[in-house]
Amino acid sequence: MTTTCNLTVRRGVSTSTDPVTAARELFEALRQPDIEFAVFYCAPEYDLDVLGAELKKHFAGVRLIGCTTAGEITPIGYVRGTLTGVSIAGPSFKVTTELFEGLSETPATAVSERTSNAVARLAERGEQPVRQNTFAFLLIDGLCMREELFVSSVYRGLGNLTVFGGSAGDGTRFQATHVFCDGEFRRDSAVLALVQTDRPFTVFRTQHFVPSEDKLVVTEADPANRIVTEINGVPAGREYARVLGVEVEELTPLVFATHPVMVRVGGQYYVRSIQKVNPDGSLTFFCAIDAGIVLTAARGVDFVEDLEATFHRVREQVGEPELVLGCDCILRHLELDREGLKDRVGQILAKNNVIGFSTYGEQFEAMHVNQTFTGVAIGSSRPAS
Repeated sequence: MTTTCNLTVRRGVSTSTDPVTAARELFEALRQPDIEFAVFYCAPEYDLDVLGAELKKHFAGVRLIGCTTAGEITPIGYVRGTLTGVSIAGPSFKVTTELFEGLSETPATAVSERTSNAVARLAERGEQPVRQNTFAFLLIDGLCMREELFVSSVYRGLGNLTVFGGSAGDGTRFQATHVFCDGEFRRDSAVLALVQTDRPFTVFRTQHFVPSEDKLVVTEADPANRIVTEINGVPAGREYARVLGVEVEELTPLVFATHPVMVRVGGQYYVRSIQKVNPDGSLTFFCAIDAGIVLTAARGVDFVEDLEATFHRVREQVGEPELVLGCDCILRHLELDREGLKDRVGQILAKNNVIGFSTYGEQFEAMHVNQTFTGVAIGSSRPAS
């Protein structure tokens, strides 16, 4: 299936489970002269060796990046098991990419330096990158356990540029996640794209949670493994369950998805999600956590209303979006499944020309977060004032 926004942006999806067919169909959907940049998202069930080789063959000479997912946001809505993507062409866009391999061994200073060098390379192509004309887009191995350190290091290297992104997924298996750059799928890696354009754009985030009055102080933690052992001086699982008014035995992935916690940074609240309760009563988080952090229990608001309000604000800033690159948390996807809202939300995303994926975590500015939708909306012209 092919959807054409205009001569510069082409979106597409293949629902074929055969990697050879899927790669060919996506290329046919995205093919256009002088592609500056292309992004794809693929279900983890594909044979990645075959898919990678086919994509490399079809997109030879094209700057192509991508990753595996926990679900895909496509021109036909929110689905699983597909290959979807977008290509951008024309003089309105200039892009440079930087591949980071061996994240587990890469010092933070090296990440910042290489990011600064990438900004300088983009500047050599013409206009100086500034916040008004350039944004940064990040894809990272969703199981590397280095997202916090990496995104904060990237943020420092960007100067005043805005960055958003997502952590690659693996369905609901949490075994192996991959990013794609320079013709290969890779683990323990990340790819950063710097996109410069004269089109109006806005980098944004939304979360359908607000803070409650209940505070939880992390009094003992294992930050390296994202484990909290004590909250408010008592076993973490027991105290979290008490705040919710349930028993520890009742803590399930559904409960965690419905009742995340939040941390306040710079006057803004960001979601921190719990992955599981461990046999010793500790809690494993999806994000880094440390002793001394004050968490706030979150309260959910209407998912659909929040999303529609978000895109209303987007239109006020950039007009009708030609393209939205979106990164949406797997826990949001699971909530849509549970509440029977996936088709309705998929229609909203398709209406706003979103191409994206379900992530194992999201990045926004210097933060790694959960249960959040982050993205960039690119318009064709600025709305009339």
